[in-house]
Amino acid sequence: MTEITIALAQLNPLVGDIPGNTDKVVETLDKLRREGRTALALFPELVLTGYPPEDLLLRPSLETRVESAIGRVAAATRGLTAVVGYPRRREGVLLNMAGIFRDGKLVAEYAKQYLPNYQVFDEKRYFGQGDKACVIDIAGVRTAITVCEDIWHPQPMVQAHKAGARLMLNINASPFHRNKQAERRDILATRAAEGNMPIVYVNQVGGQDELVFDGGSMVVDDMGHLAMQAPMFEEGIYSVAVTVEDGGVRAIEGEVVPDPDLIPSVYQALVTGVRDYINKNGFPGVVLGLSGGIDSAVTLAVAVDALGADRVEAVMLPFRYTSRLSQDVAAEEAEKLGVEYKVIGIEPIYDTFMAALEEEFAGTEPDTTEQNIQARARGVILMAISNKKGVLVLTTGNKSEVAVGYATLYGDMAGGFDVLKDVPKTLVYELARYRNTVSPVIPEEVITRPPSAELAPDQKDEDSLPAYPVLDRILELYIEHDCSAATIISEGFEPEDVHRVIRLVDINEYKRRQAPIGVRITRRGFGRDRRYPVTNGWKPGE
Repeated sequence: MTEITIALAQLNPLVGDIPGNTDKVVETLDKLRREGRTALALFPELVLTGYPPEDLLLRPSLETRVESAIGRVAAATRGLTAVVGYPRRREGVLLNMAGIFRDGKLVAEYAKQYLPNYQVFDEKRYFGQGDKACVIDIAGVRTAITVCEDIWHPQPMVQAHKAGARLMLNINASPFHRNKQAERRDILATRAAEGNMPIVYVNQVGGQDELVFDGGSMVVDDMGHLAMQAPMFEEGIYSVAVTVEDGGVRAIEGEVVPDPDLIPSVYQALVTGVRDYINKNGFPGVVLGLSGGIDSAVTLAVAVDALGADRVEAVMLPFRYTSRLSQDVAAEEAEKLGVEYKVIGIEPIYDTFMAALEEEFAGTEPDTTEQNIQARARGVILMAISNKKGVLVLTTGNKSEVAVGYATLYGDMAGGFDVLKDVPKTLVYELARYRNTVSPVIPEEVITRPPSAELAPDQKDEDSLPAYPVLDRILELYIEHDCSAATIISEGFEPEDVHRVIRLVDINEYKRRQAPIGVRITRRGFGRDRRYPVTNGWKPGE
């Protein structure tokens, strides 16, 4: 019986930094060689470029940089075998490759066969499609190589089995959404049972613009049972062993780190997305408007958990309609989280705007225009702080508000990153309660008070919108499931509410096009996932 130790390199690359990403791969290989226990190392899909590289793949100098990186990786594999992802052109076609390196040489390559072109993926824009299995001998085991989406389809496993494979290696850059890890385990179990072979699966970790990669690298045995699972959202090198006896391969059970529960997993995805967006883009810190409401409270907590209190500034921007409760709870949360906290009143700025517009507004009645001026005064202040200090403004709009346009362009939408952009309002409350189980930083009054933008006397969100549980379910059906108005109404919702919400979603696409990006945590977030024309003749609700 032979035992083979396999290292799963759950790395956090930086898209476009080919030298830096190659350094990570080489340093990992050097470390494994020094330890002397590992025969095989797996790295994520396109790890040398980072994922997704998007139109960087079209840059003429890409090939030269990747070829240089491949040479460095090959030189670092003395005494080891490694599977590494990168883009490479063959016969004029760019392919999503997995290269197999051994003892200083590139010995084989596999081209990804199934190119995802749905949700956040658009690989057919860039890559040609492979059509052949790659089965090679690794430490005496006939081993198949596949890349990410290939494992979601039966054909690559059929090919591998016919070619005599007894073990499959699958390298991934698979982004997070709610409950995604359970879906991955189910599909791995299905493929392993179909092929009667263990599958070793490695995944990227870290944030890349709105995407978050959650790691969770794992191994299933030939019956599809989970034999090992790495932590989610943590960069690291995780080892597993397989045994080879009489031509059969068996995965030795290792540590199975449990999945975090749903709400903690969403919270950790937000923290990861904020941390990597700020750090990878080189911002020294962030600033946000702290209103005393639930959205800014959760945003502040996420920012502090991602960056540390010393890199976060919170600013209360009160107006005549801002309640004493809002000011008190904002100060309390800032104190509990230990952030720099300022109070800058916007009334003088608002009055100056109104004086300048007096003639223009003559003969009109106050309406949402005056409310939007309040929001835009706050946006100007926050952006001025950003410009002066070089920090990024975090906006605080949630998915429910972004969906129906309950936000002000160049006001509360002004900023660089929206932490809650894909988080429905009802989920924001769940995140707040979860965060308080870690440490009580969000005052209870923030969670229990009726939500309000406080842009008018006694204003409540539900004056303009359906109750959030109703609104969020309608939005989920319309946005994430593409249900028609009739289908949504058949679920028991009031027709008036359904038609109003759908109309608001449809007419506010122009706002979403101008909104900052934010962490994606659902199957269909605004941005890469959902691309609707601003100008169109589609009838609302169809």
